[in-house]
Amino acid sequence: MARRIDVVSYNPAWVAKFEAEEKRIKAIFGTNALEIHHIGSTAIPGLMAKPTIDLLLVVNDIEAVDALDPEMKAIGYRPKGENGIPGRRYFQKLAGEVHLYHVHAFQAGHPEIARHLNFRDFLLHNQDEATAYQILKLRLADQFPYDPEGYNNGKTDFIREVDQRAASWRLASAKDAYDV
Repeated sequence: MARRIDVVSYNPAWVAKFEAEEKRIKAIFGTNALEIHHIGSTAIPGLMAKPTIDLLLVVNDIEAVDALDPEMKAIGYRPKGENGIPGRRYFQKLAGEVHLYHVHAFQAGHPEIARHLNFRDFLLHNQDEATAYQILKLRLADQFPYDPEGYNNGKTDFIREVDQRAASWRLASAKDAYDV
């Protein structure tokens, strides 16, 4: 049976779960790990989310990531390669069908890094956008309770629109910082 799409109330324990997993990942990646960020809906306080912790791992050398697949497997991850995004290395940690953690690794400078961080930070600073995203996710979870592809496809247009606003917001924020 396919896993159920559950969007649940925000859980403050998600921060501690991220921090604990961040330590495990740093121990494996060592100096190749430049930064690790908590991304996705679980990184937005108050936002309802699927309870999967997403980690954005910025590395110095993306090719070196593949050699660490055995170490990632040893702590419960499934290496998935690029999994549809060129230049990414993607890992899933599951408990049965329940997705616990996702690691998205990109080499420093990859445009997906800025996109993910802009999206997260934009929602952190724009409650109306975060609320609209939550409403959409709840509707999609109800519409596609056992169809992750349908759920994700239903978010695509919203995410693209927010990505554009978030990039503009980031540029304006950077400009304002220099104008002070």
